Amino acid sequence: QEGTKVLSKKKQNTSMVTSELLHKNLLKSEQKNWNNISPAYKAMTKRIKEKLEELHNMYTLHSRSPRIRFGENVYFEENGCIFLAKADDGEGNAKILFSVEDLGFSDAFIQRIRISPDQRYMAISLKSENSEETTCIIMKLCNLPVVEKVIPSAFSFEWAANDVLYYTAQKNLKCQNVFMTTFTYQKHTKLVYTEQDARFFVDLYCTKDRRFLTINSNSKTTSEVWLVDCRHPFESPALVQARTMGLIYHIEHRKDQLYILTTYGEPAEYKAILTDNFIHRINLDAYCRSYIASSGKENWQLVYALERKTKLVDFEMFSDDCVMFLKNAGHLYLNVISLVSHSVQSIKLPTWACEFELESHPEHTTSTCYFQLSSPVHPPKRFAYSFKENNLIEQAVQEVPIITNCHTTRLLAKSKDETLVPITVFHNKNSKELHRRPLLVHVYGAYGIDLNMSFKEEKLMLIEEGWILAYCHVRGGGEQGLSWHRDGCQHNKLKGLHDLRACIRLLHQVGFSQPKHTALAAASAGGVLAGALCNTDPALLRAMVLQAPFVDVLNTMMKTHLPLTIEEQEEWGNPLEDENCMKYIKSYCPYQNIKPQCYPSVFITAYENDERVPLTGILQYVQKLRKAALDHASRTSKKGNWIPNIILDVQANGSHCDSSWEHSLNE
Repeated sequence: QEGTKVLSKKKQNTSMVTSELLHKNLLKSEQKNWNNISPAYKAMTKRIKEKLEELHNMYTLHSRSPRIRFGENVYFEENGCIFLAKADDGEGNAKILFSVEDLGFSDAFIQRIRISPDQRYMAISLKSENSEETTCIIMKLCNLPVVEKVIPSAFSFEWAANDVLYYTAQKNLKCQNVFMTTFTYQKHTKLVYTEQDARFFVDLYCTKDRRFLTINSNSKTTSEVWLVDCRHPFESPALVQARTMGLIYHIEHRKDQLYILTTYGEPAEYKAILTDNFIHRINLDAYCRSYIASSGKENWQLVYALERKTKLVDFEMFSDDCVMFLKNAGHLYLNVISLVSHSVQSIKLPTWACEFELESHPEHTTSTCYFQLSSPVHPPKRFAYSFKENNLIEQAVQEVPIITNCHTTRLLAKSKDETLVPITVFHNKNSKELHRRPLLVHVYGAYGIDLNMSFKEEKLMLIEEGWILAYCHVRGGGEQGLSWHRDGCQHNKLKGLHDLRACIRLLHQVGFSQPKHTALAAASAGGVLAGALCNTDPALLRAMVLQAPFVDVLNTMMKTHLPLTIEEQEEWGNPLEDENCMKYIKSYCPYQNIKPQCYPSVFITAYENDERVPLTGILQYVQKLRKAALDHASRTSKKGNWIPNIILDVQANGSHCDSSWEHSLNE
């Protein structure tokens, strides 16, 4: 604005130095506090660690990592090594193709594996615990596999042909450039696509029949797809449908037709769409262009639409069938759509199951779909669906002890606006007087992402020790489809808070624990709702546990120099340009609403190298919360007054909520 004084460079530099000094002093103070407090938990830590290691050895070591089937070859990863076995020869004779330690990446773990169509090359991504960036290693699979190339900061990658790899480059948590690199004849690398909009993130995918490689540019609400013809991988990518605000779509291909998974049309949930038939052309380049020309949304025909409040978890294409993994009212379903007869078979999966993991099926002609099911207290179990037999088969590869003493309950809590919010509850069948048992409540509620309900040894340990575990599937998450997310983001964020409050109250009303035995756990963006509830309803909780929490929404969203601020505006809004948005964020932001009152005890884990949630915001949140709790205690110095523990553990290693078994065990 006119007349506004601009800080001189000298004053700006002074301000920056002061800010850095304040950060260092706060960090030093919290580290000293942690070093004074942590010895008090030594005996408890030792007992818990021994129990978790016992459970890990009993369950996780018996479970198998997903297999990649490629003709008669089976590829799999275990303990930082990649193996190759023959499908009919058993895995006892498996050959080691790659070892993380042998290549000097001892602190890294394998994230992604892609085998070239002729199986002569293998691309692997490795991620260090201390960084968000991954490194891509290309191995040439001869008798003695050798490293062909190392690509730093490569995020996603796919083989367009036997010796042509496309990959995205990651910088400051963003992927906006796509490169192509070749490995035989004239080896070269070139840039093939650049995304100009900071809100969009680019990744790659290969259609199941390997006919097209898709370049997917996605924001939180909108997408655009470009196709690379795998028969002509050096041709320029072709656009399928220009980005339209609010329209999301993904591409698959089968027998000369595009199948599109999209939110196009009402309601704005996922639907399977088929493009019109097109005329075959002799010239392959013209053929591809003609094909793309007929793929615009005016030519889309509906094949299948999801039911209301249904979440599409995963989607896999086979030669004559499409498999959809769905979630509805907390239950998991497998829908098999015949692409020949257009019939739909829906199979309800076991009631204990909460998470899917689809195994890789590089060959779309396979007659079986393999996947794993798990829950927080059930280790992964392998299942197979046979297209020939039209039935589900449980795969008992190794004898894993069965969890028999855990009961799963599903509830619906009525929120402030009468919306019914699902809750999944686990408890020990042998537990009596559940109202006296400790309760651990989990929440997330952001980005349309479901609460993480995969198997964790510590969850099973708590069940065995008589705890109750509750997972609140509040709005803002994705458990009931895309509308569930829209109802809990931007100017609807408070609905997630109302949902969480209603869930905890219902749990107490039906006899699951009581406030003085209730703890709330959240990670990352889940810290917004957890921290907000801690301010508005501290009497509902006795303790709160946060991991790398996002607790200073307002200040973070005002800093456009941070890598994710622009991208995140579709989730939280833009307080810099919208005064109403600023007021709304201020009304629920955990940091902004701390006040002197009786808070629950709080334990926070944060990471020095966290690129997603700035450590400064967490340090300031802890200081302000501790001061408010002490102010309240000093004002109300009545007998038996309770002062909460507010503890911060700043980990020197590790990155945002992502760690190996050993690191998570230490935490």
